[in-house]
Amino acid sequence: MIARCARALGLGGIALALVATSMPAAAQDNSDARIRKLESEVRALQRKVFPGADGRFFEPEISAPATTTQPATTTAPSTTAVTDILARLDALENQLQRLTAQYEVGSNALRLLEERIEKLEAGNAAPAVEAPAQAATSAPASRPAATQPAAARPDPARLAAVQAIAKPQTDDPGDDEYSYGFRLWDAGFFPEAQQQLTLFVEKYPEHPRATFGRNLLGRAYLDDGKPSEAAPWFLRNYQADKNAARAGDSLLFLAESMIALDDTQRACIALSEFAETYPALATGRLQGRYATARSKVTCG
Repeated sequence: MIARCARALGLGGIALALVATSMPAAAQDNSDARIRKLESEVRALQRKVFPGADGRFFEPEISAPATTTQPATTTAPSTTAVTDILARLDALENQLQRLTAQYEVGSNALRLLEERIEKLEAGNAAPAVEAPAQAATSAPASRPAATQPAAARPDPARLAAVQAIAKPQTDDPGDDEYSYGFRLWDAGFFPEAQQQLTLFVEKYPEHPRATFGRNLLGRAYLDDGKPSEAAPWFLRNYQADKNAARAGDSLLFLAESMIALDDTQRACIALSEFAETYPALATGRLQGRYATARSKVTCG
């Protein structure tokens, strides 16, 4: 509504100014009547935007400039009418600007108040959520409330044992990260090894030890009884570089993961590809592990 009034006042002001520059002194009364009508419309806007029983809630209404006594001459100078109209238009425009500013301030204050009410309502809702728990603690002895297990705390002995494993400090920080993960895995601290080796493979994906890190990370999950988490790391390491130092190991461990997941078909595929791609490993360093895996499944 204020925007429409502003556009109306702006257009009306321009029109009045143009008419006043050419109107004779005899048309002064008609212009005064139109301006008074415009002022009354602004007063109505004041009452609508800033309602209240007294003047504290809005600016005082526009009052017409003090009437000056016309000289006794029969014809007033033409510049007097133009000056009077321009002055009254300036007053109207200034008043409209103040009304608009006060309306924006009031809208902003209302928005802040609504936000505070929403926060208060959210805070008052919290006790309602806690009420069932309070009622459970006051339940009769014949119906004891269920207790929640306390949050698991780290075993002090395990924590001390992990801290006792030293992290290497050499001029190759990537190798230090891998070696520390290997030491954790070798000591049987599989969750800690998983965390450390993940850090290594993500931070040093191009390190010469990367193939060892991905393969050992898979083993840390497999030895921890998590074949579904281990399999993606074995497959990723095998596919990254089939000629890498631990690519063949990962393919065989992938077959073991599939056996643990009762996926005989994929286990047989991995074992067949391992024997075909890495015959030296199948008859050499990994011969015993390969034979054990083959004994657990029947492949066509």
